[in-house]
This record gives sequence, structure tokens and C-alpha cells, in this order.
Amino acid sequence: MSIEDKLKILKEKREKTALGGGDKRIAAQHGKNKLTARERLEILLDPDSFEEYDMFAEHQCHDFGMQKNIYPGDGVVTGCGAIDGRQVFVFAQDFTVVGGSLSKTHADKICKIMDMAMKVGAPIIGLNDSGGARVQEGVDALAGYAEIFWRNVMASGVVPQISAIMGPCAGGAVYSPAIMDFIVMNRENSYMFVTGPKVVKTVLNEDVTTEQLGGADMHSTKSGVAHFMTQTEEETIQTIRKLISFVPSNNLQDPPSVSNTDPIDRLTNNLMDIVPENANKGYDMHEVIGNIVDNEDFLEVFPYYATNIIVGFARMNGHTVGIVANQPKVLAGCLDIDASIKGARFIRFCDSFNIPLVVLEDVPGFMPGYKQESGGIIRNGAKLMYAFAEATVPKITVILRKAYGGAYCVMNSRHMRADNVYAWPNAEIAVMGPKGAVEIVFRKDIKDADDTEKVLAEKEQEYIDKFANPFKAAQKGYIDDVINPSMTRFRIIKSLETFASKKDSIPPKKHGNIPL
Repeated sequence: MSIEDKLKILKEKREKTALGGGDKRIAAQHGKNKLTARERLEILLDPDSFEEYDMFAEHQCHDFGMQKNIYPGDGVVTGCGAIDGRQVFVFAQDFTVVGGSLSKTHADKICKIMDMAMKVGAPIIGLNDSGGARVQEGVDALAGYAEIFWRNVMASGVVPQISAIMGPCAGGAVYSPAIMDFIVMNRENSYMFVTGPKVVKTVLNEDVTTEQLGGADMHSTKSGVAHFMTQTEEETIQTIRKLISFVPSNNLQDPPSVSNTDPIDRLTNNLMDIVPENANKGYDMHEVIGNIVDNEDFLEVFPYYATNIIVGFARMNGHTVGIVANQPKVLAGCLDIDASIKGARFIRFCDSFNIPLVVLEDVPGFMPGYKQESGGIIRNGAKLMYAFAEATVPKITVILRKAYGGAYCVMNSRHMRADNVYAWPNAEIAVMGPKGAVEIVFRKDIKDADDTEKVLAEKEQEYIDKFANPFKAAQKGYIDDVINPSMTRFRIIKSLETFASKKDSIPPKKHGNIPL
């Protein structure tokens, strides 16, 4: 056989493999308003950058008639490519081939690109669209999942891992995305659950729909499983591309920087209009963030979950920063269980990948009540404290208004080794709010007074005069400077420049024991 004949065979094999499960199944995929695995990769990666591996790999199962269902590639497309010129390793499950189910061969292909990503220090991106483990393979399929999970854990904190749920993701399949750094779900076609509606009905006699049990809305607003929720597959993929633009390729690199067109000395005069003088009035912290970051560009993480705290990525003078901010518009900005977990997870990602933290603080304390205490606010609130204390990246805090009680300590205070702590002139730093404090400190005076209301008001004003300003903390060195709100952007950027070369460490140990 001549080389021309062999090249012709190669071309035919490639064309056949590229069709996955064939035209009929591709049409069915399109009929569900879903793209194929290869179409998704075409949008995700830079043009002509994809290099595919193991295109001709086939499963080795011959039980239950599986020898009649052999497809080159075995239901997953794997390889490397580029996003904005930066190398990434990708896998995209192909639902047109045996429902994208995972076999040992399928898993081996994913494991191979994960190993490659670890060797070269490049992000791992998985596009999940699978019916789960291939039942016909039994324990081999389970072994395949376990091999992937192990690599997810080993890659954690070494290279960024991003998972997009593009269709079903059920059973053991959910745990690989769960270990990864970010999960993106689209509302139209994606869902995740450990056990499906039929099992729930059989075991618990509960009627629940697929969307209620594991849809994007539920996971983005209630469970906190999904970091991003999108409307379409195209938006899902563009979200991944934008996320990659903020993060480094691995834990030994600094985050990418871009040319900055927003002057660092731009005054933020609007902030005094956004934040009310009355400490009991709410406002939208998103407006504050938009004013201080470059070009109002902010990629929020978990935008629909635990909305009393805001986390996400932005740039300041062209450099990536992680923003952590209380949201006075929701629950007065109190920290609760969900907010603490959300903040801690984000902080630990930033610290793993050398992303400086900017904290905007306006917090009246931890949320009180039986529900929070019985749910473990002590244990879960400690996660946020642990994350801030452990982080060694540059950490800058600005206290806008309230900083009360244990929440003051937790929100990257000087005592958590913040590098710079600034406060606005109207900042209030105290154990608790004036009314509660007065009722404790001056309890006897109030009880013995002829005019209780008058004494209460006088003592409250006395407390406000003493603590409803940042100067007491500044006297003790807990605040580095009291700043004009209009200078907030400039002072943060100068602090980030000052501590860009910061070297900090924690005591040598195998790992800490975070209160999980």
C-alpha cells in the first residue's frame, strides 16, 4: 500500500471520528439546543490552536454486546490548545457517543491530559456532558472515576481547574467538578445531582423535578455548588475565557497583567454619594467596587449565592486582584454560614495562585439566631478567619463604615496580618453597635435613672463619640491611615505596589486542619 493510500485511510478515519456518534445523533444534540464536543472546543480555544490526543482510542469492553458499540475516541475529545495565546489542556465529553458515558478508556484519556497539564503548569478545563459511568464496564468505570478524582486533588492549588456542566452530570461524575476550582452551569441544559429524581421517588417517595433537584438555578442560589450561571452554551464558554484572563497558569506564576487605561490617581468622589452617612442605611457595594477597579470591570464569583458577601476578580492598574466585600444591601452585610464558606473558598483560591486580596469592609457582625448557631456558624465562621489568617498574598483592607465584634477580627484585620488597613473618617470599630453596648456598659445607670430614655440617649452619644470613628484604632496602630474616600482607589493601588514583592510564610507543616 502506497503512502498516498495510507494518508487517504488516515483522512477517512479522522473524518469518521470527528462525526462522533454520527449525523443522526449530532442532529439530536442540536435538537436539544446543545453543541457537540468539537463545536464547543472550537468556540473555547483560539483558532487553529487545538492539538488533539488519542483520537483513535477505543474501549476494550466486550460484555453485554458492547463490542457492537465501538467508536474511535470513546466519547471524549481531549488535547491542548490556547486561550488568548496561553496554553490550556481540555477535555470535552461527547454525548453523541454512548451518551458520553465514562469507560476506562474514556477516563484514561482525561487522566493523560491532566498529567500533561501538571507537568507543564497549565490550566485544566473540562466540558462535562455525560450520562455517568458506563454500566457495562462495572468496576473499571468506577476505577476510571477514582483515577480522575485523585488527579483533581493533586492538581488542586497547582494549576487552575475549571469545569463547565454542558448537560447531565450525575452520580460519581459530580465529584470531579466539585473538587475543581470553578463550576459553570447554564440554565438551559445542565444539571448535577448524586441521585436522580427516580431514585429520590423510590427511596424517599418525594416528587421532585430534574431542575429542582440539580438545575443551574438551584446550584447557583441554594447549594453553592455552581460558581457561575449562564443562559446559553456560548455564554458558558465565554465566561471560561474571561475567567482564564484573570488567573495565572499555575501556582509558580504571577497572575496575568494587562495595559491599564484607567488612571491610578482617578478620584473616587462618587463614593461619598454611594455610602450613606447614616450607618443604619444600606447601599449596594457593587457600586463601590465599580468605582475603584479598572474600567468598572468586575467578574463576580457566586453572584447569586450568599449575596451578603461579594467575591470576584478585577484589575487595579492592570493587575489581577481578588475582591472580598460585605454587602450592606443584604442582611445589613452580616456574615452568616453561607457567606463565610463562600468567602473562605475564594480567599484560598486567590492565595493558592498568588492573587492579592482587596477587602472592602462594612460588617455589623455575625448573623445571630438559633438557625445559624445550630447550623454551625462557629465552625463555619471560623473557615473565613482561617482562610484570611493563612493567606500570604498581599492583603489590603479598607473599612468603609462598620467593623463590629468578631467580624472585625475575621475580615482581614491587622491582627490577621493584613499588610495595610485603611479606614474612612466615618468608620466605626467597636465590639458592638452603640445601643447594645450602652445597655451592657451602663446598665445600672440606665436602670436607676429617672428619665431612662434621656440617659440612654446620652450614654449612646457618649459611646458614639468614643467609638464611632476610626481614630481610637488608629492611635493603637490597628489602622495604618484614615483616608479620604475619594483617594480609595489610589491608596489601594499604591499599597498593592508596595507589597508586590512581599515574602511571607507559615510554619512548616504537612497541612493545617481547617474546621471543615
